[in-house]
Amino acid sequence: MDQITVSMTKYIKDHPRLKYIFFGGKGGVGKTVMAGTAALWAAKQGKRVLLASTNPVHSLSNLLEQDVFGKVATVCGEEKCYALEIDTKDTIERSKQEIREKINWFLKFADLTTKADDFIETATMNPAFEESAMFENMTDLMFKDEYDFYVFDTAPTANARRLLGMSKVYSLWVGKMLKSRDEAKTLRETLSFTKKKEADPLMDYLLSFKDRMAKVQSLLTDDNLTAFFFATLPEALPIAVITRFINWFYEFGIPVGGVVVNGIIQKDQVADDAPEFVRNRVEMQDGHMEEIWKIFGEKVRAVIPLFETEVKGAHMLNRMIDYLFVP
Repeated sequence: MDQITVSMTKYIKDHPRLKYIFFGGKGGVGKTVMAGTAALWAAKQGKRVLLASTNPVHSLSNLLEQDVFGKVATVCGEEKCYALEIDTKDTIERSKQEIREKINWFLKFADLTTKADDFIETATMNPAFEESAMFENMTDLMFKDEYDFYVFDTAPTANARRLLGMSKVYSLWVGKMLKSRDEAKTLRETLSFTKKKEADPLMDYLLSFKDRMAKVQSLLTDDNLTAFFFATLPEALPIAVITRFINWFYEFGIPVGGVVVNGIIQKDQVADDAPEFVRNRVEMQDGHMEEIWKIFGEKVRAVIPLFETEVKGAHMLNRMIDYLFVP
């Protein structure tokens, strides 16, 4: 197989309830450009669209030539196309305060005089804490349900996998926490002289969190609502990365929508006397395209040419639509 059987346009048409699409892949393969193009296309179809970046190293503002950091704004001159680079700073501070309150309550519950500050620092200095905050922000956007269509520009694939996989990991974690918490509460009540029922905000929080994770996991694993698209260049390393990560996404039950190949040198524009460097690049991409068709086959949704200039701003994104969304 060396041609597209189900294009991006047909895939979305075949999934009329599709509401959450994600673009991921190795760094530098064009994820943000694909996400921006998809959002603009969807807005032109009449949908109210939110394009959101969950990548801690945002590049949406640069792509759109408009500041969307920490604020929602219409972009590309389309009244139904909105964009946002998620600012996790407020979420992180709010999470720190919530953790402080819960740890203080737990220490009081256990009759421990230890100060909570050390525990809080340990919890919030974890490298995954920002990813957790990003996941919370992404979940909030999905639950608010203010748009017809959501396009998420994710971090490089390893982060995206962790980000989306958090719903499953969190669900497993909260299940164990609830069991431990219930055992501790039962033991405390058994040993108590008063037998008085006490409020348990930690248990309430865990139950609420469990419901929240079940809901987001339901959304992220529904192939009628969600699809994750991988972008790649016709090069060995990005192909190897997404080959490995596609299987990991299947493990989490997250629907894989397909693969978009970006940056193809147009052979009809390469003259016979072109520099050796260019001819070598064309030969190399031919070999990698054979590999792409062999590995991904019918999951290839679009093949995007290497443009003569950087893809940036509304004009170039509109040009991109003709290639990402062929009829």
